[in-house]
This record gives sequence, structure tokens and C-alpha cells, in this order.
Amino acid sequence: MARVTIDDVADLAGVSIKTVSRVVNREPNVREATRERVDAAIAQLNYRPNTSARNLASQNSRVVVLLYDNPDDYELPSSGYIVRLQQGVLAACRVTDHQLLIHPCNYRKSGITHELESLIEQFRPVGVVIAAPLSNRPEIVDVIEAAGKPFVCLSPGEHIHGHASVVTNDREVSAEMTGYLASLGHRRIAFICGNPSHRAVGNRFLGYKDGLEQQGIEFDETLVMDGDNSIGSGEACADQLLTMTAPPTAIFAANDDMAAGVIRIAHRMNIDVPQQLSVCGFDDSSLARQIFPALTTIRQPLSTMAKHAADYLIRFARDKDATVEADIVPATIQSRDSTGPAPDISATSE
Repeated sequence: MARVTIDDVADLAGVSIKTVSRVVNREPNVREATRERVDAAIAQLNYRPNTSARNLASQNSRVVVLLYDNPDDYELPSSGYIVRLQQGVLAACRVTDHQLLIHPCNYRKSGITHELESLIEQFRPVGVVIAAPLSNRPEIVDVIEAAGKPFVCLSPGEHIHGHASVVTNDREVSAEMTGYLASLGHRRIAFICGNPSHRAVGNRFLGYKDGLEQQGIEFDETLVMDGDNSIGSGEACADQLLTMTAPPTAIFAANDDMAAGVIRIAHRMNIDVPQQLSVCGFDDSSLARQIFPALTTIRQPLSTMAKHAADYLIRFARDKDATVEADIVPATIQSRDSTGPAPDISATSE
């Protein structure tokens, strides 16, 4: 079968070869309808540009690096987080014939600066997507910036002017989730904080406090526990909360893993979820749909965020005027079976 050429794509899409080239390279000033038509033609024909020839001509690689914290360092690593990151960056790379290089990075060990310098020198990427919590680490950001490579920070927790970042509305949507629990009649709503190295997770706690204030519920620090994002820490926090003299009727965990730990302890203590206790999390990982009952949570649009980050880097490689300060991709509440009306405390205590 003859190799599909750029001429074939142009004919099918009804555009010029130059327009196809601009779409493939994610150059600006292409109408969205035209871009979609060319992308559809590329997909239909399974067109693959000649990467080697283009690299030779440009003397530049077509590699996007995804830098993330090494999950092997955690008690129970959530592989779904990494997979969604990869899916998002790949979605941008495939259309533009770029390659994805994934690099798990242990920022706690010595020599990490030299490791990243060597990585950039060897592969000469068009840019680097830095996932949280690495995006919170100045030593990581500084070495990439010093190498002269563009980068985008994912969920840095706090936007730094002049640095491109893609975030979700952690604080606002967490306030919304707290309000949702209050709308079900819950007044004793507990919160399990995540690992402090994830600043964006810290914003979820601030959102919880905002939500209490908006609902006229007094903040009670005894209902706040410190977790570390793992299922085990969720279990430990739940054990403390559910053995209180006046336990909460709802527990909001800063991620799904800790929420799963809460549900496990509730089952062990014969506390019915959601009849006696409502539980919710954050992320909408695959775990949220696998546990019983299915977890009410906040869907973090991680794949979309990662795609936006890679899209920007690819555009910037062609157009140095391309800018993105803080791209906000909204999160949404996913209501499932783990939340329900608050129990009648007075009736159960008689």
C-alpha cells in the first residue's frame, strides 16, 4: 500500500498543503473549523509525517517530556493518576507527530539537578510538562528554566507570574462539595487533608472552610485530620473521627485513596455508608468507581489539563509569542452512592 502523503490529507480536507502543515505543527491563526477538518482527515487516512526528515531539517527534536514524582515512593501508588497524565500529553503529541518521553523523578534524592540537566541535553525536548508535586519544587523548576527549555507546571497550587501553568479550580469546587453535603442536612462535616507537598491539595482544605462559612456552619478543628494521600492514612484518620463522642455524619477526603480508606474503616465498624455516614473524595480516579458503594467525588480533568500543557509547548516551539499564564480547566462534582441525607441523630441516640 502506498504511503499516505500530505497531499492526500490536503485533498481530503479540501485545504492547501501549507494549511495541513500549519495544523500538524499546531501553528496559530488557523480557524477551529479548518483545524478540526484537517485533524479528521489525518485520523481517517492514518497519516504520519516523516519525523526523521523534519528533525534533520530543524535540528530540533520533537519530544515532549512529562516529568512526574516517582510513584514507587508511595505506600499504594495510584497508577490512574500517572495514566491520565500520559493520556493527555499523548493526545496532543499524536496529532502533531511528537513523541512523549516519560520521566519518573525522585526529587528527594541528591543529584536530581544533574539528572535533569543530562535529560534535557540528551533529548533536546520542545518543552517539559511538570506534574505536581514536582511543579511545587523550586529546584526542579529552576534547573529546567536555566536549561532554556519552556515548561508548563500542572497544579502548582500557586501561580507564579511569568510561568505557564494549567490548573483546576480546587478551592472553588471543594467549597461546592462542602455545600452539597450541607444541602443533604450534614452539619458535622469532617475533612481529611492531603500531603502538604501537594499545594493544590491544600487549596481543597481552604475550599472546605469556605464552604462551611458559606453554609453558616462553624469551623471545628477537631473535625480536621492530617492524611498523606494514601489509603492507609485515610483509614487512620477515619478511625479517629468515627470513635469521637460526637462523630461526623460526613467525611470529605482530599483525594479518592483516603476516601476509600474511610469507607473501609466504616465497613469494619459496621457503619452503613451512606445511611449513617456520607463519604466523598477528590480526583475521580478509577478506584472511585470500583469500591462499594461507588464514591461521590470531584472529577479532576487531569487528562485535559495535561493535553492543554502539551499543546502549549508544541505551539510555543513554532510561535514564540504563544502565551498561557494560568489556564484553568474546571473540575466537576460526580454524585454517586457514598453520599446521602444526614441521619437523624436525635432518633438514633434515643
